[in-house]
This record gives sequence, C-alpha cells and structure tokens, in this order.
Amino acid sequence: MVTTSPASTASRRRGPGWVPREHGAWAMLVVPVVVGAVIAGATWRHALLLITWLVAYLAFHTTGLWLKASRRPRYLPPVRAYGVSVVVLGTALVASDPALLRWAPVYLGLLAVSWWCSARRADRSWLNDAVTVVAASLMTVVSAGLGIPTTPAGAWPAAAVLGAYFLGTVPYVKTLIRERGRRSVLIVSVGYHSALLAAAVAIALLGGPLSLVVLAAGLLARAVLVPRRRPWPSAKAIGLGEIAATAAVTVVVLTLV
Repeated sequence: MVTTSPASTASRRRGPGWVPREHGAWAMLVVPVVVGAVIAGATWRHALLLITWLVAYLAFHTTGLWLKASRRPRYLPPVRAYGVSVVVLGTALVASDPALLRWAPVYLGLLAVSWWCSARRADRSWLNDAVTVVAASLMTVVSAGLGIPTTPAGAWPAAAVLGAYFLGTVPYVKTLIRERGRRSVLIVSVGYHSALLAAAVAIALLGGPLSLVVLAAGLLARAVLVPRRRPWPSAKAIGLGEIAATAAVTVVVLTLV
C-alpha cells in the first residue's frame, strides 16, 4: 500500500506550478539586483524591484509550464495569480521610476524567445538557459540605474562578470545532472572556463584586478574536478557548492565597484 504525505496531497489539490523546482535559480535572480542596489546605494525602490522581479519570475515560470503542457486548464491558476500580482507590483514600480520602461523592449524580446522554447518543449535547451542568464544579468544594470538619471559606470562590468559566471554554470551543472557522463558537455564546460581564465589573465596584464584571475582559476578547477568525483555529488552538495561559488563571485564583483 502506498501512502502519501499531507504536503504532497495538498500540492496535488493546488495544482502544478505554484512552487518552482529549479532551486538554483534563486541566487541568479537575487544577486544581480542586490549588486546593482549596492552600486547605486540601496533605496526602498530596490526592495520593490526585488519583490516585483521574483514575482515576475514566478509568473514567467508558471506560464512556461502552461505552454509546455499544451495550455491545459489545470496549469492556469498560478498563471493568473502570479500574472495579476506582477501587473500590480510592476505598475507601482514603474510609477516610482517611469524610466524603467526603456527596458521593456529588451525583456519582452527575451521573454518571447524563452516562451517559444517552452511551447516547443525546449525549456531545458542551451538557448533558453542562455536567454535566462542574459535576463538575470541585465538586472544588475536595471537595479543600479533605478531612480537616478545616469547609470553608474560600474554597473556594466559587474553585469558582465556575473553574466560570465552564470553562463558557465549552465554547462557545469549539466555535467553533474542532466548530461552527467557526457564527454562533449564536459569539454564545453572546461573549455568555457578555460576561456574565462584566459580573459581574466589578459585583463590583469592590462592592469585589472588579480582577484578575477583567482576567481576564474577556482571556477576552472571546479569544472575539471567536481565532475570526476565518484560517487557523483548529491543534489544537495551541488546546491551548496553553487551557493558558495555565487557568494565568492559576488564578493569579487563588489570589490570591483
């Protein structure tokens, strides 16, 4: 006889999509907004931006599931709930800084590509992952320019470093979970992180910070060594490792600005 827990029963009663299973996405969502707020000087607008951005992610995620599920009605409740919430929060945010509307075409374009991937059941594709990374990384610049006439110069380099790191997590995590054991994906991951190290060395030779070299070297070592571990690291261990790496990257980025 198979028994079910109250939590799983409640989850089925609510319907699918309310709580995303991609737990690693939260760091990628939060860090760029926080870094941008630190660069600009945090205000109440940044708190509203972060809340709106997180709810927008929930609306984006649930809509993607609905499209992937061929628009089945049981997927609609979270789409409606999060959709209405993000409209209300977004209206308040734009009212506080109408200049945010200049980002609308950019994010609408990225959103269209990602939802197209979901409709084609390609939400785990490299293209969709790359689009998600670009959207998250650009929030560094959005956050840094919130409520002020000119975006601080340090916002773009910070966004570039965060984007380079998060983009590298795409092949790296695939080598540990969905593409585990595939040599071609491991080559992509190691090759990408080798290129990051080469870029960091070049920047240092031009007078840039050595901290980027140390960071890139650590990320390359991780990309080479962790997938070779046996037994394979657990999902919890992978998650904790990602938290530690993201914290290290955030510290380095903040020292640059």
